[in-house]
Amino acid sequence: MPGDPPVPITVWPVPAPRAGETMSDAMGVRLVHNLTHPSGLVIDLTTGPQLARAVIAARRRSHLHAGRHVGWGREPAMLIVTGWPGTAASPVGFFQRCLANLVPGGCVAVLLPHGDVIVPVDVVVAARQAGLAYLQHVVAADRPPRRGHQGLLDIHTDVLILTRSTTSAGQADG
Repeated sequence: MPGDPPVPITVWPVPAPRAGETMSDAMGVRLVHNLTHPSGLVIDLTTGPQLARAVIAARRRSHLHAGRHVGWGREPAMLIVTGWPGTAASPVGFFQRCLANLVPGGCVAVLLPHGDVIVPVDVVVAARQAGLAYLQHVVAADRPPRRGHQGLLDIHTDVLILTRSTTSAGQADG
């Protein structure tokens, strides 16, 4: 958005997801380890067992609802992970529900197949309208960039990290 500071862009060298799945096992591990701590609850809205495996291996707590957007539970989560597009009728409504189900400082990780330059913008706009802040953009590539080489990355997934942040006065700043 004009006037907003840019968000950091990070490259994660992780394998691409298999057909019909949201992420690879390595992506699930990176998300859980980078965006949660041991007492944090994770809500899994992805397709495939990868995030569930990472949650179990890291000994996190979770509501594992692969692909379903119902029954998120009453306890707020530290991390909500979803593919895109979601099944919600309204992207803004979906992100409002995410906001209501996050602890302050909690994150929503939206995984998008790389390629369409408009979709990430639409996701960020809907998230901001719902009160979430755009924290970070992760690009997932099959191999890490090599020093001294200007070759292109083989990017397969964009991960938009959104957060329920609070100001010192306790108001959402999204």
